[in-house]
Amino acid sequence: MSSEPSPRREGEQGRHGWTTADLLSAVRIPLAIAFPFASSEVRLVLLAAAAASDLLDGQLARRFGSSRLGAVIDPVADKLFMASAFGVVAFSGRLEWYEILGVLLRDLVASIAFVATFLSRRPRAIPARAGGKAVTVAQVLTLVAFLTDPQYLRPMAWATTAVALYAIWDYYRVAPTAGREVGGGTEA
Repeated sequence: MSSEPSPRREGEQGRHGWTTADLLSAVRIPLAIAFPFASSEVRLVLLAAAAASDLLDGQLARRFGSSRLGAVIDPVADKLFMASAFGVVAFSGRLEWYEILGVLLRDLVASIAFVATFLSRRPRAIPARAGGKAVTVAQVLTLVAFLTDPQYLRPMAWATTAVALYAIWDYYRVAPTAGREVGGGTEA
């Protein structure tokens, strides 16, 4: 549930058709649809499945490559799952709207940045960074707190927001030199 594609060697992302990594990314879409309708116990299983698919698809994509479609499906599936899961948190009333916004801040900024670069006809992807991965882990832990021990929900939400702010700053800092064109372009 990272928000950006993993770095790949030149040519690996240009494959046509679906790869195993792409299929694992796509699995998060039905999980996102099911999440609001499931019981708390099932939601925990769905969360574990989504987190596992995100971890495995990244490893497979780095090792065997992914298709151009996979480079789009992965971040879209990540954002759909997080939006669905935190929509459930929002409707529960256990967090304020601004706390949910903070937890999802990195994803919102990444989405806005992608749309802006897409509209400028220069879409770019920044390879995954440690801060972005830490946000994903913190988001998952926030959801675990929501599902299992609500006393940790608010502190986890604030910790996730802090990590998200760091990740945004880090991406902003490296963006001018670390980005690559979407669709298999070379490193800039």
